[in-house]
Amino acid sequence: MSNEAATAQAAQPAEAAPAPEAIPHGIGASLPHADARAKTEGTFPYAADLWAEGLLWAAVLRSPHPHARIVSIDTSHAREMPGVRAVLTHEDVPGTPLYGRGKADRPVFASEVVRHHGEPIAAVAADHPDTARMAAAAVIVEYEVLDPVTDPEQAFEAEPLHPDGNLIRHIPLRHGDPAAAGEIVVEGLYRIGRQDPAPIGAEAGLAVPRPDGGVELYLASTDPHTDRDTAAACYGLEPERVKVVVTGVPGATADREDQGFQLPLGLLALKTGCPVKLTATREESFLGHAHRHPTLLRYRHHADAEGRLVKVEAQILLDAGAYADTSSDALAAAVAFACGPYVVPNAFIEGWAVRTNNPPSGHVRGEGAMQVCAAYEAQMDKLARKLGLDPAELRLRNVMATGDVLPTGQTVTCPAPVAELLRAVRDFPLPPLPKDTPEEEWLLPGGPEGAGEPGAVRRGVGYGLGMVHMLGAEGADEVSTATVRVQDGVATVLCAAVETGQGFTTLARQIVQETLGVEEVHVAPVDTDQPPAGAGCRGRHTWVSGGAVERAAKMVRTQLLQPLAHKFGMSTELLQITDGKITSYDGVLSTTVAEALDGKELWATAQCRPHPTEPLDESGQGDAFVSISFCAIRAVVDVDVEIGSVRVVELAVAQDVGRVLNPAQLAARIEAGVTQGVGIALTENLRTPRGLVRHPDLTGYALPTALDAPDIRIVKLVEERDVVAPFGAKAVSAVPVVTSPAAIASAVRAATGRPVNRLPIRPQAAVVTGR
Repeated sequence: MSNEAATAQAAQPAEAAPAPEAIPHGIGASLPHADARAKTEGTFPYAADLWAEGLLWAAVLRSPHPHARIVSIDTSHAREMPGVRAVLTHEDVPGTPLYGRGKADRPVFASEVVRHHGEPIAAVAADHPDTARMAAAAVIVEYEVLDPVTDPEQAFEAEPLHPDGNLIRHIPLRHGDPAAAGEIVVEGLYRIGRQDPAPIGAEAGLAVPRPDGGVELYLASTDPHTDRDTAAACYGLEPERVKVVVTGVPGATADREDQGFQLPLGLLALKTGCPVKLTATREESFLGHAHRHPTLLRYRHHADAEGRLVKVEAQILLDAGAYADTSSDALAAAVAFACGPYVVPNAFIEGWAVRTNNPPSGHVRGEGAMQVCAAYEAQMDKLARKLGLDPAELRLRNVMATGDVLPTGQTVTCPAPVAELLRAVRDFPLPPLPKDTPEEEWLLPGGPEGAGEPGAVRRGVGYGLGMVHMLGAEGADEVSTATVRVQDGVATVLCAAVETGQGFTTLARQIVQETLGVEEVHVAPVDTDQPPAGAGCRGRHTWVSGGAVERAAKMVRTQLLQPLAHKFGMSTELLQITDGKITSYDGVLSTTVAEALDGKELWATAQCRPHPTEPLDESGQGDAFVSISFCAIRAVVDVDVEIGSVRVVELAVAQDVGRVLNPAQLAARIEAGVTQGVGIALTENLRTPRGLVRHPDLTGYALPTALDAPDIRIVKLVEERDVVAPFGAKAVSAVPVVTSPAAIASAVRAATGRPVNRLPIRPQAAVVTGR
C-alpha cells in the first residue's frame, strides 16, 4: 500500500510581465515563497489533509491527573466495542519504552506513575474517529492520586518524581573575583510565565505499514531523522525500516511535533496492518507538546558610581515539567547569557533545571535567553534609576563589542555591534502622541469604548538589548548534506532541511540561481531517505543547510565551467556567471549557461559543518557557542494607570544580521518574532494551578491578534558579515523574540514607576495608586 501527500505548486506572479531584469533572482533579492499562493488559497497540503485506502482513526487516552500512581488499566470494554481494531498500553511497546529529545526519560505510555496532566495512558485505532474517541474513554484506569509537586523550589526537597531524580542539571558559573563589589547595588526577583508555542495547526499525522514489516510516518516533522530514529527504537525496528515523510508544516516556533503523539500512531499501524491517522484536538495539543520554561530569577547587580558594571550575581531556576527534554540546553543558554550583551568582569551565576508535575517544557524560540533578558534588563533599569542616568546611556556605558569576553570565558569573535544598534533605536524619532478626540479613541489602551480615560494614560519609553546563540551548543555536531542536480536547464536541490516558514526553500533556490545562473530551481520534498540535515531551529538551516547547498552548487559550477576553461586555456576562476551568461575576464568567452549545459546532467553532493564547540565545565567555562546574534529594541507604550491596561504603540528594532539574503523575508521574520514577544510580554501564560492545565484552548489562552500588533519599525540592519558563516549571514527570528518582552516591560516601568517583575505583565502591576 502506498500513500503520497500532494505537492504544492510554485506560485507564479499574477501581475503584468515585468522586464527580465526586474524578476527577483539570486542572493539579495526578495524572491517570493514558492508555496505562497497555495497557502494563501488554502490548497497547500498539510498533515491533517492526508488520506489512504483502508484508513483507521486513532485516539489517545490521557491522564486527568498531574500526579498519580496507576493501580490498574482495564482495556476489555474498549476492545469489545464494534469497530475497534486495536487498543495499546505500555505492555504493547516492543522496543525502547522511553524517549526524549535531550534525554530518553519519558515513557511512550505511562505504566506505573503519571507525572503530568495529559500524559498518554493508552491509544486506540478504530474505523471511525468517534468510535476511536469513545473507545479511548472506555479504557478504565484506576488511579491512586498523589500530591503534585508544582513549585520548582519545592522540587529540591520533594520525593523523587522520576527514577533519575528531580534535578536535571546544575550549572555553577564562576568568572572573576568573588570578592569584587560595587558602590551601587540593586536586587530583583523575577518570574516568567509558561508560553505555549500555539502552532497554527494542531498535530496530525498518518502511519502506513510497509510490506517489509516497517512503517512510513507522514508528519509535519521539523527534525525527521531524529524522529525516525526515536520511532525505530520504540518499535523495535532497524532505522531503515522506518521512513518519515515530511508533510506541509503549518508554522513552527518550537519543536513542531510532539513525539509522544507520533509514536502511538506507528504502533497502531504496525499492530493493525492498516494505515492509521491521528489528528489532535487543540486541547490535546496544549497538553502534549513542550512549552517555554517558566523561570524564577534572583539578581544582584554591582556597579561603580559611573554606572559601569562590576559584578553580577544571579540564581536561575527553570521549571522543566515532568521530563528533561531540552532543558539542559535551555539552562546552558540562560546561564551563559545571564549578564546580557554587557561587559561584566565578575559574574557568579547558579542555574538549575528541575522536574515538577507541571506540563513538560522544551525548545521554544529563544529558550533560556528570553527569560534572562527580561531580568537583566529590569536590573539595568533599576541601576539607571538609582544613579539618575538615562537608561540608554547606562546601557551604552556597558555594552560589549567584538573581542570582549563572555562570563563563560569565551571571546566574542563574531560581529557584535551592540552600541551601534542601541544608538540607532535611541535616535529614531518617537511616534506622535494620539490626539484627544473621539475618532482617536481606538488608540487608547482598551480600544474603542474601553474603560480607560485619556487623562489616566501615561506614555513610557523603554529599551531592551538581547542576544542568542546560533546552531547547537556545547559540542553538538551540526552537519547538513545537500545535493544539487542540473538537467535540461532545470536545477533540483535535495536536502532534508524542513521548510517551517523560515524560508529555507526560497533561500536554496536563490543560492543555486546565484551560483549557477539557472532560473528554474526546484527543492525536492523531504524524507528520511535523504541524508540528515538536523532540526529546523536556531537558524541552522540558513547557516548549515544553506552552506551545504552553496558548496554543492559550487561543485556543479566547476563541472560546468571546466570544459570551457580547458578549451580556452584558462582557469575556472577567471570565468563568471551573471544573469544566465558565462563570460571570461577578458571578454574572449561569452556564452549562455543553457548552451554550456547542452543536455548534460551535472550533480554534486556536499556537506557543511561549522567549527566545533565544547561543553561548559564544572565552573561554567568553555567555548560553547558557534556564533551569537544581537538585537536592540526601543518600546513605546501607553498605559492607563487606573486600570492597568497597556497598548504597545511602537517597537523600533535594530539588529545585526550579518548579510541580508532576502530583504522581504528577513523583514517578515523580524516582525513575526517581535509580535511573538508582545504575546510573552502582555498576554500569553498557560495557567496550571496544581499542575492542571486550565483552559487548554485558544479561547482561554490569549494569543496576540493583528489588532494587538504594534507598529514595528526596522530602523537599522547592520550587515557586518560573520566570516565563519556561509554568506556571512546570521539567524534573525529568535533574537527579536528574546528582546521585545524586556523592552516592553522597560517601557511600562518608565510609564508607571512600578517595578514590573513578572511576565506577562498583569494589569495590577501597571496600576498607579495615589496619583
